[in-house]
Amino acid sequence: MELILKYFPNLTDDQIVKFRKLESLYQDWNLKINVVSRKDIDELYLRHVLHSLAIPKVIQFKDGTKIMDVGTGGGFPGIPLAILFPECSFHLVDSIAKKLKVVEEVVEGLGLENVKTTHTRVEDINDTYDFIVSRAVAAMPTFVHWIKGKVAKKQNNELKNGILYLKGGDLTEELQDYKTAQIYNISDFYSEDFFETKKVVHLPIKFKV
Repeated sequence: MELILKYFPNLTDDQIVKFRKLESLYQDWNLKINVVSRKDIDELYLRHVLHSLAIPKVIQFKDGTKIMDVGTGGGFPGIPLAILFPECSFHLVDSIAKKLKVVEEVVEGLGLENVKTTHTRVEDINDTYDFIVSRAVAAMPTFVHWIKGKVAKKQNNELKNGILYLKGGDLTEELQDYKTAQIYNISDFYSEDFFETKKVVHLPIKFKV
């Protein structure tokens, strides 16, 4: 938890309470439904929470922004983002029901009212969002195909609507066809070794009817 306060010193009391509760909620639920590895549970704030919060180091979502988290797994990056941006709405989607069960229980345990969850494939979602976030669930060309037609037209934020992707390693080949992609090194924001090769990729997506 000290890690979160180190990089986000201006949290409200309510946000601090919610971030503190994350650990016990995940530990309890992980014993019943294993969604996060033991090592990752022990380093929950570093590997999951702080990693998810690399996105707000790139963009501060304006109030009213709609965000979909695709392949949310145990609720990352969606749940930490929902705590940080209580005036934005988050739609957490995963095709694996047991993972969403944990997400729903954590959301309820935290009292998050700005999160909804759906057990489905993203291709079956019929809504549009300002941003679509994810943690490396597929190569970028595949992901772009999945979210086709799901990015809203109206721009409300400083970054253009599109994808915000948490990814690691060398992305040269994967992003060679996306000239507008902007890559942010997470090591520019955080000093921990874990983030040395990790990145946030912003890919603007034009609205398509």
